[in-house]
Amino acid sequence: MAISNFFYPLNSTLRPLLHSTFLNSSFTQLNLTKKSIYPTRKPRRTHINAQSNGSGSADASDRLISAVCYFYPFFDGIQYGKYVITQFTPMQALIQPLVPAIRVFKSFPFNGFLVFLTLYFVVVRNRNFTRYVRFNTMQAIVLDVLLIFPDLLERSFNPRGGWGLDLLMILDSTVFLFLLVSLVYGSSSCLLGQVPRLPIVAEAADRFITRRGLSKDKARWS
Repeated sequence: MAISNFFYPLNSTLRPLLHSTFLNSSFTQLNLTKKSIYPTRKPRRTHINAQSNGSGSADASDRLISAVCYFYPFFDGIQYGKYVITQFTPMQALIQPLVPAIRVFKSFPFNGFLVFLTLYFVVVRNRNFTRYVRFNTMQAIVLDVLLIFPDLLERSFNPRGGWGLDLLMILDSTVFLFLLVSLVYGSSSCLLGQVPRLPIVAEAADRFITRRGLSKDKARWS
C-alpha cells in the first residue's frame, strides 16, 4: 500500500506527459504522411504574350483586328458623351473623323447585337484566330456588356433638372471618358504589338477564355 501510494503522484504526473507526447508524435507522423501523399499544388495563372509569329510580337493582321475591336464598345456607348462633346470643342474635333462610322453603326437598332454575335462566334470561339486576337476581342465584348449597368441607371433615374441632372451628367461623362481611354489605350497597344489589360475587364476576359478551353489551340499561339 505504501509503495502504491508512493508511485501514485508519479503516475499522475507522467501519464499526461506520456499521453501528450504519444499523441503529438502520432499526429506529426500523420501530417507528414498526408503531405507526402497529397502534395500542395500552386494555382497556375495564364499569361498572354504577344507572340504569334515566334518573333516576340504579334502579326500585323492580328494587331489590326485586335485594334479595330475596341471601336465596338466606343461606338455602342457614344451616347454617354453627349454632355462632354457638346461642351468641349477639342472633343468635337477628335470625334469628327469617326462620325460617318458611328452613323452607320447607329443606323439600324440591332447593329450592336449583330456585331456582338459576330465577334463572339466568329472570332472568340474560332480557334483559327490566335489567343492574342481572341483575348482582345473578348475584352471589347466584356466592356460593351458592362454598359448595361449605366444604361439601367439612366433609365430608372432620369431627372429633368437640379442635382439629379448634375449626377447624371457626371455619370455619363465618366462612362464616356472611360470608353475613350479604353479605345485609345487598347487600339494603340494592339498596333504596337503589346497586350492591353483593362481594369476588371482583362481578368474577366482571361478567365472566360481559359475556362472555356479556348487557350488550348492547335493553331498559332500568341
